[in-house]
Amino acid sequence: MFQKAKNIDAAFKHIRSFTFVALISSAFFCCFTLYKSLKSVEAAQSRVYILESGKILEAYASPRGENVEVEARDHIASFHRLFFTLDPDDKSIQSALAKALYLADGSAKKQYDDLRESGYYTGIISGNISQQIQIDSITVKTSTYPYSFQCSAVQRIIRPTSIVTRKLLTEGTLRTVSRSDNNPHGFLIEKWITLENKDIGVQNR
Repeated sequence: MFQKAKNIDAAFKHIRSFTFVALISSAFFCCFTLYKSLKSVEAAQSRVYILESGKILEAYASPRGENVEVEARDHIASFHRLFFTLDPDDKSIQSALAKALYLADGSAKKQYDDLRESGYYTGIISGNISQQIQIDSITVKTSTYPYSFQCSAVQRIIRPTSIVTRKLLTEGTLRTVSRSDNNPHGFLIEKWITLENKDIGVQNR
């Protein structure tokens, strides 16, 4: 009888050990499943789908620190293209400059106001002049904040009788702001000044 009691006690201990191991294994499996699920959700959220010309393109989101220089250069280039690419059409000029001024502070607005008061945009329209810009280089220093930059570009002023080529050099600083539809990169150009803007060539048409 005592032998039976010992066997029952041993069997109970085995069952208890098995149950404990099973519980530990189940808890580990649940934690592992939860971890993998969170990783899968995180990976899915890092994917961005873009609709372009009726096609869905897949892109991947990444931390801003990984590509801050790329975004900063594109922000600066976009601003300069909008500010300096002009056609002899008042609505086109106003639309481009309105978009440009979302990307910069009052220093850009001041240059715009000075050009407008001097009759520059009126001259563009009345003289059937087009102005184009080609960005040569943009350097951004991200070692200190706010980030300082210089932009070197070439302007082409196309008149009915000639094409004037000008060298343009500007500088300023970049401050981070909230992203929006009007400012997708989340930067704001500050203390923007023109260091050089001189003719380097004239071509008769």
